[in-house]
Amino acid sequence: MESRLLMIEAKESLAVLSALASEPRLAILELLNNQKLNVNDIAKELHLPQSSVSTNIKILEEAGLITVEVAAGKKGAQKLCSLPYDEVVVQLPGIRKEVSQNIIEVVMPVGLYTDFEVHPPCGLCSREEIIGFLDVPESFLNPKRAVASLIWFERGFVEYKFPNNLKGNISLERLEVSMELSSEVPGTNSDWPSDITVWINGVEIGVWTCPGDFGDVRGKLTPMWWKLAGSQYGLLKNWNVTETGTFVDGIKVSDVTLAELNLRGHSSIKVRIGIQENAVNVGGLNIFGAGFGNYDQDIVLTMYIQ
Repeated sequence: MESRLLMIEAKESLAVLSALASEPRLAILELLNNQKLNVNDIAKELHLPQSSVSTNIKILEEAGLITVEVAAGKKGAQKLCSLPYDEVVVQLPGIRKEVSQNIIEVVMPVGLYTDFEVHPPCGLCSREEIIGFLDVPESFLNPKRAVASLIWFERGFVEYKFPNNLKGNISLERLEVSMELSSEVPGTNSDWPSDITVWINGVEIGVWTCPGDFGDVRGKLTPMWWKLAGSQYGLLKNWNVTETGTFVDGIKVSDVTLAELNLRGHSSIKVRIGIQENAVNVGGLNIFGAGFGNYDQDIVLTMYIQ
């Protein structure tokens, strides 16, 4: 049977991502795999109230993730639910090429990490709410992380897998990773240094010491419900790996070069951000995404090609 594939671009398909960011809705999609069921059957199988199932079915239908059709039943008409797609592929997010500037850019939502190890205090939130439970590392597995706009932890790391678009005869001049960062302390403290490390494809490219966790004023984009005593914004930092070394905002932080990343030997580019156990300043980490902090962006990886 031919596979039915739905391919979406993250930034332009927030309704789909929001629909997927729910354990009950994911359970409904899994239950409907290769079968049609009505609302009563779904509620019985999942041990959920019928009203709750009906609400979630409506959200999934509006997102185009399920199909609802009216069919004859034992006691009259019934609504049967089924899956229009076998697979949903999320492009993280749309890759846009600007040939005139010779760049290839990919934007990664802060919640779409592929690996993590974090230690409390830790947590994550969207623009609307806290996701999961505060200071519980397992909350970083919550499906709602897909719409996170802020994540924080004291020690550990998060890792993102970007597509490797270095194909054919493309020659790379430099690789840049841009993100809004701050230290993390209960409350805020502008004098709270933290040694933040970045790795690319397992290679440590350098350490930058963030001066503090900023809360003197509300972040330009930080939602009003977020308490003023919490981290408000970070500093936008640009990490560049070139043929001569690695630089943060133009200041050299290591001798690691593009050649050492072996980009052509990998199908993806893994970017890890974290605080090492043996760091001199273990001051935690906040990563601000679009809609939080002072810069309306997520984590941006840019290839500057020759």
